[in-house]
Amino acid sequence: MGLNYYHIKKNVLRARKLVIKSTSLAGSGHPGGSFSMAEILGCLFYKFLKFDPKNPSWEDRDRLVLSKGHAAPGLFSNMAVAGYFPESEMESLRKFGSKLQGHPDLKCPGVEFCGGSLGTGLSYSIGIALAAKIDTKDHHVYTIIGDGESDEGQIWEAAMTASKYKLDNLTAFLDRNFIQQDSYTEQVMPLDEELTGNNISEMWKDASRWKTGDKWRSFGWNVIEIDGHRIEQIELAITKARATKGVPTIIISRTVKGKSIEHMEDNPQWHGKAPDLDIVPLINLELDSQFMIAPSIIAGDMTNLANEVKRCASGRADYIHLDVMDGKFVPTKTFDHSKIKELRPLTVIPFDSHLMIAEPVKHVRDYAEAGSDIITVHAEVCDDSSFGEIHDYLKQNQVGVGLAINPDTDIPEWSYKFLPTIDQLIVMSVVPGKSGQKYIPETHEKMNKITSILQEQKFTGYIEADGGVNLENIESCFEDGARAFVGGSAIIGKPDVRESIRDFRNQILKARRKTLIKKAHQLGGAELVNKWIGLHVVGEKKDQLAKIAKEEKLI
Repeated sequence: MGLNYYHIKKNVLRARKLVIKSTSLAGSGHPGGSFSMAEILGCLFYKFLKFDPKNPSWEDRDRLVLSKGHAAPGLFSNMAVAGYFPESEMESLRKFGSKLQGHPDLKCPGVEFCGGSLGTGLSYSIGIALAAKIDTKDHHVYTIIGDGESDEGQIWEAAMTASKYKLDNLTAFLDRNFIQQDSYTEQVMPLDEELTGNNISEMWKDASRWKTGDKWRSFGWNVIEIDGHRIEQIELAITKARATKGVPTIIISRTVKGKSIEHMEDNPQWHGKAPDLDIVPLINLELDSQFMIAPSIIAGDMTNLANEVKRCASGRADYIHLDVMDGKFVPTKTFDHSKIKELRPLTVIPFDSHLMIAEPVKHVRDYAEAGSDIITVHAEVCDDSSFGEIHDYLKQNQVGVGLAINPDTDIPEWSYKFLPTIDQLIVMSVVPGKSGQKYIPETHEKMNKITSILQEQKFTGYIEADGGVNLENIESCFEDGARAFVGGSAIIGKPDVRESIRDFRNQILKARRKTLIKKAHQLGGAELVNKWIGLHVVGEKKDQLAKIAKEEKLI
């Protein structure tokens, strides 16, 4: 089974939007802590949890306990997406008589724990896990605790108890976002090392400061430390936790409070604060503008692709693009599924296999079994029947489905019925199979046309720009609608992959900020532009936004 990468990402986006909608309508709530655990909940709900929304009390279900109960909008939104109740019911959050209150409550079918006072969820989870052991049940208990509530002594009493009773059916997540209600955790009661300034990124970047894992190990727990926003790392950590016997596991997840919304990120003000209604459209646009960068390893040393994969991993690529060419559909030949299988153990970063091959329906199983997390085939060598077979097989095996079109190809009409469930569409901006080409300028016009078609057909995936993408044209590609960017010589061809990816990200961020500033002006003129800029109080974001607004003559 694949990673289910795109399915999780799309549902996480839906859940984040519901958090924003519900808290803004309520005028209160906790979006920051809901967003820091968003990918954790996404992996649990759409990959691991055994549950039945039509039978919430199913005896053999897994249990999910949200100890940091103030982040209830994050839990409720995922329950809505998972089918426990209509998504429209999120509009009742915190309203009198609603089952969706400010903290989880058992009045809401599917909720396992009344989360009020912090620090108690882990103790409650131990009771459930111990009961399951006594009753010889095989369901698993997952608990999400906050780093702020880890100031509570009860957390550590519970930690000793779980270890004593060898509760290997219990997996806890520590949402380590470094912010609690009043300030940064390391300035209130350090779990790692005391933070003397306000640069929270220091805690993320310097692993020598991370002491929390040692504390939990000393209490007898199996400890796994991850980036809590990387789906592939969360998936591997849960898999390892479930395979660990004789001890409970805690997954220390380094996260960002308010993740995905720049003015909320790492900002203590957004611990418990709802967005104003007039900025909700801007927040939704920012959520829709999340992007990914994928190096294409064939632009590197083809004699040592293993090293190129390692460079992508150390460079923090979002995923790795694998161009498979068979010498038939395109004149060039690269590698096949056997090479992908060989490279797969080197990293957990998702593999995006772009099959530039004839008759892909005959080979797609090989590429899925080799470890591809996303597989894209070309429209030019498919029809309704063959693509339908590919689509259904990949969906059944939790592999992302992609369709690619060459520079001189339009989206075929037979593909329209698949567009609502396709995960990515690659719009080639060079002729595939020929190296050293420049970006075809006419692709910009084509991309704009395609974006309109995709909106009409309810496409919810990512448009991927592939071919000749570099720092000079990536801003235009973003404006065209691309949200995934393949970089060949512009990334892998550079000596420092991490720096190249960072340069790509900064250029896209600039384009996204410009888009948001323009949208703010469209919706509310200079007043809303200034309000939007004023929300960005952490780091240098406010100055950067103000500069863009002045350059565009919007303030």
